Amino acid sequence: MPAVPTPLGRSTADAPDDPPHRIPPPAPADLPPRAPARRRASHTTGFWFVAVAFTVLMAFGTAPTPLWPLYEARDHFGATTVTVAYASMVVGAAAAFLGLGHLSDRLGRRRIIVPALLVGIVASVVLIVWRDLPGLIAGRILNGVGLGLMASTATTYLHDLHHEVRPERTGSVLPGIVATAANLGGLASGPLVAGAAAEWLPMPLITAQAIFTLAMAVCLALVLCTPETVDLELPAARPPSRFVLRPGGRRAFGAAGALGAFAFAILGLISSLGASVLHGTLHTDSHLVVGLAAFLMFGSAAAAQLVLGRLPLPRLLTVGAVVFPVGLVLCAVALHHPALWLYLVAVSLSGAGSGLLFKGGVERAGSVAEPASRAGVLAVFFVVAYLGMGLPSVLFGIALRHFRRADRDDRFRDGPLLRRRRVGGRRVAGSRNRSRRALGAIRSPLLTSLRRIRHRLSGRCRPGHPVRVRVTRIRGGREARDDCGIGQNDRAPLR
Repeated sequence: MPAVPTPLGRSTADAPDDPPHRIPPPAPADLPPRAPARRRASHTTGFWFVAVAFTVLMAFGTAPTPLWPLYEARDHFGATTVTVAYASMVVGAAAAFLGLGHLSDRLGRRRIIVPALLVGIVASVVLIVWRDLPGLIAGRILNGVGLGLMASTATTYLHDLHHEVRPERTGSVLPGIVATAANLGGLASGPLVAGAAAEWLPMPLITAQAIFTLAMAVCLALVLCTPETVDLELPAARPPSRFVLRPGGRRAFGAAGALGAFAFAILGLISSLGASVLHGTLHTDSHLVVGLAAFLMFGSAAAAQLVLGRLPLPRLLTVGAVVFPVGLVLCAVALHHPALWLYLVAVSLSGAGSGLLFKGGVERAGSVAEPASRAGVLAVFFVVAYLGMGLPSVLFGIALRHFRRADRDDRFRDGPLLRRRRVGGRRVAGSRNRSRRALGAIRSPLLTSLRRIRHRLSGRCRPGHPVRVRVTRIRGGREARDDCGIGQNDRAPLR
């Protein structure tokens, strides 16, 4: 603060009768009286405060990844409901991106970051107190709102704070690197922290949320000490159009949006159904391993962007287009021939490829936007990308449930036909039974493997577990069926 003038600087002749302490002259009439300024941190310290808050809130968004099986057991729902609960966060984030993300230019960066952390704290409290499926969905929606507010403002805030410290370095890459590390690094660290809490701490569903509640409360105090970078005393300018593209840029923006949605789809699938895959197909009951898989996926995306982010856009997209499908193929192989190490390698490669494709989409979308509406264009791009993260997961969960139900219905209808009938003292099979046997004999091994994966993804058919048999009576006969709906023979023991 500037030093207050004192009478010591004046000669005694000029003011012989001055009292020892003079009251400073009143402020000019045209300036309103200013309240005493709150003590703030420096711009450099505030830069790292915002980076930490960005990381913590993004980590809170992906923390439930290793906890979904525990939520399933508590609230008694299946994989489809898991994907819906996961996608509810996407709905909240999309609403925040479109409706509230642009307000930081008029209200200030800190005035958006602080509500984002407050909404995150409220979301964690809802998840702790409201222990039911509606509470889970409500908490996830609030989580998405906070995440959208943070992601749409924190990157710009970091650039502004760095510019205040180093105004001569207008093209510095440090804010972009820190923003990428905070964004994807937070998404990577959330599942790992929650998985460790679920593995070693009691009451994991409450303990994990309490950890993030405390962390967000600390970050809130730090951000409140960070200086504002938007001059709120200046008259508000006319707000620019939110979505304006350069002439001929619609097709390029559509391709960029499709690329972002495609890249985020695998991230959403692993985040929502990865725990079911590891528990059901790879027979891994460790919550820490589930968190480790998500950590490797998001961490590889961040590392790929930081290491290869300076490549030209065509080369960047080429590398991503090669690495991404290789990771997907290895995922399929790891599920067909269960191998945990191969699955971890596969999700790492998929994450690296998706990170490169997403960065290419961001650069392409920004290049076709008008300079005055670049923030609005990128907000729409992020909404499309987040929809790609949530919608395929829901559709996959619905398809998985439909295929599992159709498989059970087929086996239920096949039960009476699989029993042979006695006609004239001889055991003969019906014509329909013979035709079905012929079709079963020529069935592709790939379809058989997919059916096995579907049963194991349901989480109820695990090798080594005792089979619970229930008996259904059909036309006077009986048919024993196990947990997965696979028919047993008539001599199966009754339980």
